[in-house]
Amino acid sequence: MRRKVLILISALAVTLGGAMPPTIAEAESCPDLRIVFARGSGGERWVTKDYLEFKNTIERKLATTSLNYEFIDLDYEAIGIGFNQLNVTVGAYFGGGEKYDFGDSVNEGVNNLQAMVNSSSCENTRYVIGGYSQGAIVVSKALPGLNPDKVIYAATFGDPKIYLPEGRGAIPAACSGKNLSDYRAYVPDCRAYTGLLGGIEPYQPEGFKGKLGTWCNKMDVFCSSYFGIDDHLEYDSDGLFEDASKVIFNKVALHYGINNRITSPHDTVIMLDSTSSMGSMIEMYKKEALRLSTLTFESGGRVALYDYRDLDDPYEPVEHCNFETCTIEVIQQKLNSITIDGGGDEPESLLSASFSAMKSLKWNFGSTKSVVVLTDAPFLLPDRDGVTLKEVVRLSKEIDPVNFYVITEERLEEDYRELAEQTGGMVVTDFNKLDLLTDYIMERYDSLPRVEEEEVILEDIPTIEITGVEKTSKTEVKISFESECDKVIVVLDDEVLGLTNSRTIMIGELDNNNENLITLIPVKGNLRGDGKSIQIKNTIYPAQTLIPKAPNTGKR
Repeated sequence: MRRKVLILISALAVTLGGAMPPTIAEAESCPDLRIVFARGSGGERWVTKDYLEFKNTIERKLATTSLNYEFIDLDYEAIGIGFNQLNVTVGAYFGGGEKYDFGDSVNEGVNNLQAMVNSSSCENTRYVIGGYSQGAIVVSKALPGLNPDKVIYAATFGDPKIYLPEGRGAIPAACSGKNLSDYRAYVPDCRAYTGLLGGIEPYQPEGFKGKLGTWCNKMDVFCSSYFGIDDHLEYDSDGLFEDASKVIFNKVALHYGINNRITSPHDTVIMLDSTSSMGSMIEMYKKEALRLSTLTFESGGRVALYDYRDLDDPYEPVEHCNFETCTIEVIQQKLNSITIDGGGDEPESLLSASFSAMKSLKWNFGSTKSVVVLTDAPFLLPDRDGVTLKEVVRLSKEIDPVNFYVITEERLEEDYRELAEQTGGMVVTDFNKLDLLTDYIMERYDSLPRVEEEEVILEDIPTIEITGVEKTSKTEVKISFESECDKVIVVLDDEVLGLTNSRTIMIGELDNNNENLITLIPVKGNLRGDGKSIQIKNTIYPAQTLIPKAPNTGKR
């Protein structure tokens, strides 16, 4: 049974997919690793672009190992849904939720996934799990029933049931990079809170800390606070499966003790403090700079070398060589030529030096980017030429980001913690473990930022108020509302009925055996705001009677 919108809701749907997947029985085998993918709505088993991209990006990395592995496109219907295209970026009719045919499809996937992972027939097989769109709901719903000891990692993409508490409120904590969920792998929209179909809470079940990541394209209507269809359809072309494959392979490598972990070419900037106080440390730091440079070149990367002091000396930061001119021979020669002098007061001009270097260098797209600072002093805040910590962090993130790694004395750890943490780097104060830091830097891989920090303009976010409800029969209701929005998404229980630009809608074929929770979600431009919900019970209400919002629904 499918409910229908009687008036004022776009209702013409173009079916996508819908063909039953072929019945292909997997031969019972017990490999070291099984990689399972739950495809999106309407996708044909084994051939959808998302399954193939997820498989190919991981397989290219697993091929470098001796692991015995197999890929499986999860056996479930993945029932098709429809789109009524208003234009290239706006869809007006979606199917979804947890009831009727869609719900049956999701539950079939959940049951099959749980049965596979929890099976006692392959006790030593471990699992990597991925799911896109409807398949992401399958993964999210299945996780609480999976044995976490058998799962190395689970990844969801475009999940309509995403839950990110740091995106809640008028000024979300995520918009200043705070309180980010452990499983937030790549969700650039700092206002992403719950998905279009609500949120699963908790999203990360017990036992899955460090084993779960979620990816949501910036304007994906199903998981962000925006209203973009294209972003939901382009996880393959936007490189999100490739980004996830790096995380997944690293988890697999750690689990099996594989040494040849995947990496990417490095762009590494070495910033050496050359003030007088460095007398007892300069040679040790030069040795470590040479070691890091050697490893970077051996991995196919590039190095730039600078030394800095204090703007009061006067002493401008010196570029000894950049990404185009540095070779290991040049770096060794330049390191030998660096002498110590000046300094005066303790804080030095690192912010000015690193800001200038980051702006002037020609960074490679896709490289892993680092600034390695070797110093025995704190930095001026702000620097004497006005550069602030906030400006350095912002430029770092605009570039890719550039991660700051600071090697310094233990007494200065707190001075550098904020710079390191806000750029995704690290502070190291144990000089006996410098080789471990160098190895850590080299094993890193380029990754998309977890979130894009931004200033939220509250007046741009649409709101909605329900002004009247008239239930004309036990199965039919008329709802009026006010909003400054352009459009309103209408959701009944967990099924998206359609999109309207009217301020009055009528919904029929209500099923009084179900919740009948109606949610209206305002859309203004490319932003969607928090929805308002009402519950329609088996009672006839007169015109203009307001039904209070159902408690604890978790609906937007």
